[in-house]
Amino acid sequence: MASRPTLALTLPQTVVVTGAASGLGYELCRLLLDAGVTTIGVDRAAAVADLSGEADYKHVAGNVSDEETWQAVEAELKKSGTTSLGLVTAAAILDVGTIIETSKEMLARTLDVNVVGTAMAIKALLPRMIDNGGGPIVVVGSVSATFAEQQLAAYSASKAAARALARTVAMDHARQGIRVNVLSPGPMMAGLFKRHLESAADSQKFLATRANRQPGGSILDPKQVALSVAYLLSDQSGAFIGADLMADGGLSTSFDFRTGAEGASID
Repeated sequence: MASRPTLALTLPQTVVVTGAASGLGYELCRLLLDAGVTTIGVDRAAAVADLSGEADYKHVAGNVSDEETWQAVEAELKKSGTTSLGLVTAAAILDVGTIIETSKEMLARTLDVNVVGTAMAIKALLPRMIDNGGGPIVVVGSVSATFAEQQLAAYSASKAAARALARTVAMDHARQGIRVNVLSPGPMMAGLFKRHLESAADSQKFLATRANRQPGGSILDPKQVALSVAYLLSDQSGAFIGADLMADGGLSTSFDFRTGAEGASID
């Protein structure tokens, strides 16, 4: 069987990824390392074993909203001397509950990681990226920033704020070669969706119902979403500045995807 044509992506020499110890962040680190990209992971948790064994992987343990964390990242970048740098902010937390059920502490924690942490990451790396002549930044958002989702009041608000931050930074620094874009995943089999799943009264029914809403009939694998992030990191995505790309398997394309189970005339 003849091989299919392929198209290579040109990636930064070094990429900093927050939320590197689980979910999308981990899958992206794995993908970048396999592609030969020096990767610096940032997470409150320790490095995942298979990443820590890689020569091109460095891990900074710390809270993404703390300046000390980013001072440690800068120290790693200074040692490497890289002149080609990208950033992906994938760190996020999710608490399930209505606004009545959301305490001030829960709200503050969500905003601290999802918004302040994103801002601190960009603020820390931008000067070096500008000195390099530019570079890509991918802020991981969510379909929940655009489309309301029940019991995710704090999370949805935080992701909408992160999107607005990213698009403003994109305009402020576009003439300095900085490309900031938002990648907004839908449900994927990673930590945040799994947490939502675990909170359901009937997890199996919840999963089956959510998968049935997807035009493709299944919840996305985070590896698929990681490939979309890699594209936005690449030179080949140069036409995108300040864009918000929905990586949701078609979920947000239609207001009402019908399967036939509801009595519609669909096979």
